Amino acid sequence: MRPFSYARARSVDEVLTTLRDADVTLLAGGTELLNWARIGIEHPVRVLDVAGVPGLDAIEPLDDGGVRIGALATLNEAARDAHVAHRVPVLAQAIVKSASAQLRNLATIGGNPLQRTRCPYFRSDDGATPCNRRRPGSGCSALHGVNERHAIFGWTEECVATHPSDPAVALACLDATVVTEHPEGGHRLPARTFLRLPGESVTTDSVLRPGEFIVAVEVTEPAPLSAYVKVRERESYEFALVSAAVAVELDGDTVVRARIALGGVAMRPWRLEAAERNLVGLRIGSPQAREAVHGAFADARALSGNAYKIPLAGNTALRALQDAARQS
Repeated sequence: MRPFSYARARSVDEVLTTLRDADVTLLAGGTELLNWARIGIEHPVRVLDVAGVPGLDAIEPLDDGGVRIGALATLNEAARDAHVAHRVPVLAQAIVKSASAQLRNLATIGGNPLQRTRCPYFRSDDGATPCNRRRPGSGCSALHGVNERHAIFGWTEECVATHPSDPAVALACLDATVVTEHPEGGHRLPARTFLRLPGESVTTDSVLRPGEFIVAVEVTEPAPLSAYVKVRERESYEFALVSAAVAVELDGDTVVRARIALGGVAMRPWRLEAAERNLVGLRIGSPQAREAVHGAFADARALSGNAYKIPLAGNTALRALQDAARQS
């Protein structure tokens, strides 16, 4: 790990002023940055600790039934908040399944979606393994290598990795908004397209501009009938093979509206838009609903080792639909 300077910010204005300079890396919970520096993924020169900036950890109900979560709210604080648990249970469930309790006490809701892929070639300790994300132009070792955990949607020959965040999947399902600040003015960014696919970039994971940072995430409408299902190799803390976040509106047991986002299948949460359209008017649990979900995988492309993900992801989405409907 290379030496770096360290300072603490005391206000948003101080963060914005500091970010006008180059080579500044923000530190919140620190559960990712220190690992990146240790294995050479990042080489921070100046680290600015924002964990103590007042006001960025607030969780507030919105008048329309949604909720605003400050970026520095820890994952456990967000999951335990009554407004989150009752208005958007899918997000609380995704958070609880995302990491161990110890990590959730440190990791933040703003930092979690900024995780980097867990592809072992990207995270190679020596950094010499061909990986276009580590060394652009070097190739993608997973394309024809060990790729059982890799993408079935949105991949290119430059990168077949997946994104590991669980809360990001729930936020994409909920059509949440990522609220940012920047020295030249902040943005309100859709959570469902906040992360970049390999066809957009293999060197930057999100749409954040240099010097831009997250101050909150907002869900502007409640989704009480929602659920998160995560399939992993062991029930204790592990990254998803596939996951599904679902929010539904029902008339009896008939779908009026459905939102489905998958995790573990692409470099960003993947919305099953065809299934969302085709489920309207169908009864939860019916053969037609099953066909509508599995039919949405017509564009999925398996790699040499991960064809199992296609039926698994479809069944996971169906299970999440059933779990969401049971909350009615």
